[in-house]
Amino acid sequence: MKLFYYIVALLLLTSCSTARMTDTWVNKEYTNYQPKKVLIVGLTDNLIARKMFEEQLKTELINRGIDAVESYDVFKPTFTSLKQTEEDIEKEVKRISNQGFDAILISAVKGIDEKVSYSGDTYRRDYYWRRFGRYYYLVQDVYLIEGYYNEYEIYHIEASLYNLKENNDKSLVWVASYDIVDPKRINTTVTNYVTAIIKSLEEKRLINENYMP
Repeated sequence: MKLFYYIVALLLLTSCSTARMTDTWVNKEYTNYQPKKVLIVGLTDNLIARKMFEEQLKTELINRGIDAVESYDVFKPTFTSLKQTEEDIEKEVKRISNQGFDAILISAVKGIDEKVSYSGDTYRRDYYWRRFGRYYYLVQDVYLIEGYYNEYEIYHIEASLYNLKENNDKSLVWVASYDIVDPKRINTTVTNYVTAIIKSLEEKRLINENYMP
């Protein structure tokens, strides 16, 4: 029985690893705005995750009638591997704008929180038991089961869409914040995150829900 509760707790923790949007904002000045050619930027030192993110988001945008390109096909390797000045960044923005890009969608990890979960919470949240014996039977797992407390991480990620045709404080079109709990598998995590971004962009009518070529 104790093993059963422990397995259930781990499954519940794993099931929370999808991307959950915590906040979003859209510029009201961009009514009926939809980008035509988007540069996708995954700002992370994990090259595998970056490549997967940019490729998956590119596919989703293309399926909705938007020309999308991965940043690693546009930026020079030194641009993302070295710290750039604001002047260097502006020069690069001008260069890609001259290539026909009218928007940039960038994603970046804003922070990571380390957490500790208590496995017993999943079945002790409601206090149905009123006898000491029943209570002790449940809580004894705390010191009898190794790893009863589980350490995990929450990634705080932000995605933003910028209009390259507006080189001012009004260039931000849309921004959303997401929490990803204890990502284990890169492929699953990226897919869930891309799905969440697409859903938000569709809800804000910044991209088409069902594109018919």
